[in-house]
Amino acid sequence: TGAVGLYNVGQTCCLNSLLQVFLMNIHFTRILRRMVVPWQDVQKERSVPYQMLLLLEEMQCGKEKAVSPIDLAYCLSVYRVELFVQHDAGQLFLTLWNLIKMQMKKPELVEELNDLYTICIQENLACQECFFETKRNSSMLTLPLPVLDTNSHVLKTLEDCLQCFFHPEKLTDHNMCFCDHCGKRTPFLQSMKLVHLPQVLTIHLKRFCFRSSANTHKLSHYLPFPQNIDFSAVLTENQCQADDKEKAAWQYELFAVVAHSGSANWGHYCAYIRSLTECKWYCFNDSEVCQVSWDDVKCTYGHSKIHWGQTAYLLIYMKKHP
Repeated sequence: TGAVGLYNVGQTCCLNSLLQVFLMNIHFTRILRRMVVPWQDVQKERSVPYQMLLLLEEMQCGKEKAVSPIDLAYCLSVYRVELFVQHDAGQLFLTLWNLIKMQMKKPELVEELNDLYTICIQENLACQECFFETKRNSSMLTLPLPVLDTNSHVLKTLEDCLQCFFHPEKLTDHNMCFCDHCGKRTPFLQSMKLVHLPQVLTIHLKRFCFRSSANTHKLSHYLPFPQNIDFSAVLTENQCQADDKEKAAWQYELFAVVAHSGSANWGHYCAYIRSLTECKWYCFNDSEVCQVSWDDVKCTYGHSKIHWGQTAYLLIYMKKHP
């Protein structure tokens, strides 16, 4: 019946934006629809994926332009996701995803959910005196990209942010690590390599930072991001630990942008989402939904002189050829 909004039921703009990103993703909703429905009413009230399924059905089957997510909001409050509190979209995304995964009863659905969202990284530590190297694979749900380099200079493109994230870092002085082979603390070279990218890639632009005063500060400078990106072309051979078949699938198209307007201490979230069935962009601003153009989405690039303006915070890319 078209795109449907969500009423703000107590500073839930952040929650609403993330719910729209989840529920507009047909790959996610295919998993959600196959969940095991709890038997008892109390279990239904406390099940996050079940409440999301009810909300999805209400949005799709009703004739209203907006519906209320109050039942889901109350369900989340059981897990300390409070109403009338300003949430961070990056942190709330992780909370929601983990609750969904934890409450999915079918192991095959948990595996599909992992495959859909999980990034695999190889962490390398090399002693700079004996050159002994340790490697460890780890997973993450979002790629947390810095928007400033190590010298606090502004990074100018998303590609620069990726290069900065995967650039090796020397651990010296008070950051030295203990080397078992040398038997003492030595300088180390720390690096990360990309092993696997999922079908849905969530990038977290680290727009909020701490200053010396310990106050959180928002970085609003201009940072463009492309509609289409090939990660195998952006990263060097030394920044990847993947075969050619894996890297051939690293071509992505932008699916959604969760944008923040306001300051670090107060603000508002909305979501720009490309409908996978219509290939049209929509802006979801709580109960208000309207079709927009790519130029409207580009307004979230940021502006150094408009600190309260709308700025992209989460970028969600979708694989072109999964």
